[in-house]
Amino acid sequence: MRHTVRVLQSLERQVVRAKSTAFIGLGRMGSEMAFNFFSKTFAESPDTRFVVCDALPTSAIAFRQNFGAQFPGAHIDIVLTPKEAVHASQTVLTMLPSSPQVKTVYSEANGVISALESLSAAELARSLFIDSTTLDVGIARSVAAEVISAGAQMVDAPVSGGVTGAKAGTLAFLVGGTEGAFVLSQPILTHMGNHIIHCGPSGAGLGAKICNNLVLGVQQIVVGEAMLLGQKLGLDPRILAGVINSSTGGCWASSVNNPVPYSLADKSPPCERNYEGGFATALMLKDMLLATDIAASTDSPLPLGKSAQNFYAETLRHRPDLAQKDFSSVYERLEQMRRED
Repeated sequence: MRHTVRVLQSLERQVVRAKSTAFIGLGRMGSEMAFNFFSKTFAESPDTRFVVCDALPTSAIAFRQNFGAQFPGAHIDIVLTPKEAVHASQTVLTMLPSSPQVKTVYSEANGVISALESLSAAELARSLFIDSTTLDVGIARSVAAEVISAGAQMVDAPVSGGVTGAKAGTLAFLVGGTEGAFVLSQPILTHMGNHIIHCGPSGAGLGAKICNNLVLGVQQIVVGEAMLLGQKLGLDPRILAGVINSSTGGCWASSVNNPVPYSLADKSPPCERNYEGGFATALMLKDMLLATDIAASTDSPLPLGKSAQNFYAETLRHRPDLAQKDFSSVYERLEQMRRED
């Protein structure tokens, strides 16, 4: 009799988990990604269940209230631990600040791995984990190996596009994992982005993301330098931005994320909102550190990368108030340096 009850409970849980998706990490990026994914999934399948989890329970509560107000009838549960999220959901997405948080969510007590140990072989085979955190490649590979060893599937899927892309659902996902896991993750990721790229095996997505952000971090500083220099030479910022964006210096850091207010006629970058609502300077410093660390471990020269990393660090030492501002706010540090000269 007890065996029959356990089998029924397992079958019931499989049915519930199959209809549920969990999202862990509701920060600036995660909340926008979760909102897009939930809204599009709910429109397709109103009986779908959703689970949210965040280190700050108030963030999960606020998210559920906001989503419920716009989508009455949607079923969203709040759980307090990743373990509960895995027990409730067959598909779990995570979007976390960095390596320490990923290790906590996946490998520590009440985490993902401990939850997997209590699932049946059938439940494990159907479980998929998608981590969009930008973190250390070695840690990502280690965590993925644990998940896969337990019998589930996992991909690393860091994103490019920032908060603006997350809100618009136009992110690029750089995916690392097996071909099979990539195929499973693809329809999920298309609800949050419009470019889904399979970069290679586990960790490859992160490698691509780190290289991309290395370029971006360097570019954002030099765009600030050029815009400041141009003004010193008497150039109107809008004219200078137009020249750069239609010439060989054109890049996203200038054409979309230009650090000088009102230099872009058809856009409203973070600099026009006191640098609020973008990719935080502290996170860009984290990504530059990831790049310089992996470059050191692979004997790859990074002269500009190291200089850029040092400048972001120096900026936050002198202007700690810019830590959570968009990283184009390094322009304010450049202006401060000009006044001090």
